[in-house]
Parts: sequence; C-alpha cells; structure tokens
Amino acid sequence: MSGLPTLVLIVLAVAVLAMLTVAIVLAVKLVKISKLLRSEEIPLSNKLAFWASIIYTVSPVDLIPDPVYLDDIGILLLAIKLIENTARKLGVLDGSHSDGVPRLQG
Repeated sequence: MSGLPTLVLIVLAVAVLAMLTVAIVLAVKLVKISKLLRSEEIPLSNKLAFWASIIYTVSPVDLIPDPVYLDDIGILLLAIKLIENTARKLGVLDGSHSDGVPRLQG
C-alpha cells in the first residue's frame, strides 16, 4: 500500500507538467494570433469569435467545472484554428501582402 501515495504523486506531477506545457503552447499561439487580429483582412466575425473564446476562458461559467480546463482549452484552440485557417485562406500567413501588418510564417 505504500506505493500508492508515490503513484498518486507521480500522476499528479505528470498532469501538472502536461497542463504547464499546454499553457506555454497556448501562450505562444496567442502572441502569434495577436498579430493576425490587427489585420484588416481577417473578418470581424472571426475576431469576435476569438475574443468570445477569451472571455469564456476567463469567465467563471463553464461547461465542465474548473479545475478541469478541457472545455476552456478546447474552445480557445478552436478559435485559434479558425483565425489561422482564415488567414491561410486569405494569404495573410504567407507574407504575400504588404500592408505593414506582421505576418506569420505558415
């Protein structure tokens, strides 16, 4: 029975490390997305969807109660993917436009 507390600690450490990794990846993606949000070529509806996902992420109302952040992360990732896909379709990610807006390399 003495191995159970050790196993629980290992599982918790792995879970914390996984959440930290996801948080770092999301932070990097959010910095890149902030550059795209300044582009006039990205439709307002996509920008609103992104900002709504940010509000949902920080709001206390959740589909799944916190401390499980799967719904928050999932909705935020969907909004990021929406912006990235739209930018790719419009050619904003490849640097083909010259309006002074920083471009991401796809």
